[in-house]
Amino acid sequence: MLIGICEDDPAIRRLVTQAMGFAGHEVLTAHDGGEALRRFGSDSAVDVLIMDIGLPDSDGRDVTQALRSAGQSAPVLFLTALGTVHDKLSGFSAGGDDYLAKPFDVKELIARVEALAKRGRPAVTTEVSGLVLDPARHGVRSEQGEILLTPTEYRMLAALTSRPGEVVRRRTVVAAAWPDGAVVNENTIDSFVRRIRAKLDTIGSPVTIETVRGVGFRLT
Repeated sequence: MLIGICEDDPAIRRLVTQAMGFAGHEVLTAHDGGEALRRFGSDSAVDVLIMDIGLPDSDGRDVTQALRSAGQSAPVLFLTALGTVHDKLSGFSAGGDDYLAKPFDVKELIARVEALAKRGRPAVTTEVSGLVLDPARHGVRSEQGEILLTPTEYRMLAALTSRPGEVVRRRTVVAAAWPDGAVVNENTIDSFVRRIRAKLDTIGSPVTIETVRGVGFRLT
């Protein structure tokens, strides 16, 4: 298998790389979120991604959302020192498939990665044409320009762009954008969606956010 590793700590990156090599797998590495986007995009043939959360230029969860939005469907395992239940839930909401806290046992890491590869992940069949998410700046670009979003706006939009054409339920959008347990009323969600729509309009976005009454939202 080809394993993608995004880890900023050289010692851990080297340890994981060697462990995967000894297990018979090839490895492609990145040291920050920007490099991960370049190396692990939709045209990358990685079978599994191992993603650190505390990257020097961005949050690994935001990077994962950007990769999902770009069409990367490989399973993602978050490998991080952030091991609380809240951190794990936010990782899953960002598109992660498994979670392993540091310090970790190398044999367990290998077993989890190989299990993810066997399970796989359904390929993304619909693309969001013309939008590129930037997790370091919490921005989004189209051919006509770039806008900056707040972290909450970015994560809401990413929850939609990572599921193009699907109806994304309101609770899924909330889980992706707010801390676990946050109480967010309907008016607040709708207000954020209106702000995102307005910002997308300023760059001539090729897609729009459709409200599916009583259910959630869909990018069309």
